[in-house]
Amino acid sequence: MADYIYTMELRLTPDQLKGVGLVQEVARAAGLNLYLTGGAIRDIISGFAIRDLDFTIQGNPLKLQKDLEKAGARITAVEEDIRTIFIALPGNARAEISMARTEHHEKTGKPPVVMPATIHEDLRRRDFTVNAMALSLNEGSRGLLLDPFNGVADIETKLIRILQNYSFLEDPSRLIRATRFAARFHWPLEERTQARYDAAKEGKYIDHILRSSIGHEIAALAHEDDPLHVVKMLEKEGWLEVLHDHWTSAKVDANGLTALMKTRQQMVDLGYTPDAGPAVMYFLTSRLSDKDTSDLQRMIPRKDLVEAWRDIENHSKELAKRLMGKEAATPSRTWQLLTSARPEMILFLAVTAKQQSVEQKIKNYLTKWRQVQQKIPLPEMTELLITPQLPEYPKIAQDVFMLLLDGKLRSRTETLKFLKPFAPPPPPPPPPPRRGRGAKAAVEAPAAAPAKGAKKEAGKKEKAAAAPVPAAPAKPAPKVPEKPRPAAAQPKPVTKKAPPPSKASGKKAKKKK
Repeated sequence: MADYIYTMELRLTPDQLKGVGLVQEVARAAGLNLYLTGGAIRDIISGFAIRDLDFTIQGNPLKLQKDLEKAGARITAVEEDIRTIFIALPGNARAEISMARTEHHEKTGKPPVVMPATIHEDLRRRDFTVNAMALSLNEGSRGLLLDPFNGVADIETKLIRILQNYSFLEDPSRLIRATRFAARFHWPLEERTQARYDAAKEGKYIDHILRSSIGHEIAALAHEDDPLHVVKMLEKEGWLEVLHDHWTSAKVDANGLTALMKTRQQMVDLGYTPDAGPAVMYFLTSRLSDKDTSDLQRMIPRKDLVEAWRDIENHSKELAKRLMGKEAATPSRTWQLLTSARPEMILFLAVTAKQQSVEQKIKNYLTKWRQVQQKIPLPEMTELLITPQLPEYPKIAQDVFMLLLDGKLRSRTETLKFLKPFAPPPPPPPPPPRRGRGAKAAVEAPAAAPAKGAKKEAGKKEKAAAAPVPAAPAKPAPKVPEKPRPAAAQPKPVTKKAPPPSKASGKKAKKKK
């Protein structure tokens, strides 16, 4: 079980991983069972890019809207009939949360009858085996993979297989989806699936497709890695005119789309995560009339995608105007302006800019100016004790980079001269090393010996004075010859009184008698 959790954590982006934790905490607080399902599991196992996070809850996710917004998510669309909400998680991570349900199709071309169900019943109503898997995010079963139709095996053999024979009849949009998956993954349809596909195409099941399903398929094109290839495959199968009868590959700005995807990958390599969806839709429909474009936008359920698509051209023009003004008069100011701009605007403007100065500034921002960062003398800054541990370090490093960008620091010597005033004072010298016990004892031994002897003698004398023993007769002090003094100066003799005899000496005297 832990292997799939490890794979999930390894494959998701940091923003997507945080999004999983956010939804998981909200569902746990509400007491609802939560599963990561569908395309997210397929892409985690297959190794393809994970576009969206698909969650399934055993319960009504519509009741979680306020809790999700409090946790930092943004509700972008709601489909009340199938109890599904679309959310934008922090960091441009897209997700949808659906109710575990069964779908009963009473008639082709009519919306299905939806009923709440268990996760196992929900997996049975899915389109293809590779999408009919779920990963438990619940305590006690976290990491358990549910794969009742052996979707992992079809991923390994790279096959697209329907779950049951009436799959295309119940939901004709699966014909478009099968073509889109085959184009994206370069996987063929399984033999039985191909036969059912051909029969459905011949029987014109696609005429019964729901308008809401068309909107979902249009929106799905926005997040393909190679949208031009997918559009051509849809056109070949006759499905592109189903999405809109005036839409053809000739109406696509192929050169702009190719340049856009190339720049997007360049930004991803630099650590950005731009949402290319609005710009992709702009180039896919660039030669359609305004009326046809509006018709497509009205069918898309995700209104955040539609709004971003509508506003992308105006917002990019505003950014271009700022790049030509005083706000971007120097390389450092241009860097600060583009750093604060939305990555989606930089991506779009890099491809569509008409002013050469704007195009060059964005090009420098993504390439040339990145190399200037390598000129920051990090080893010398470490020697000067200017390290990330300093509170002022980010500002110092930023100031150095800005001065290097503007050419105000032209050599390493000038850079170090600028940095030295910011160096903190050196730490105080360490205390002198302590000598070993042997060396210390050898030095102190001569002086310590008499002191220890004196202490022992003093101790003995104190014990002798305290003990009740007879006092020993005082020995006469040795006579020292003195110089004779005059008679007048001779001192008067002093008579000393003998000390009184002790009790012990008295007893000894009686015994002698």
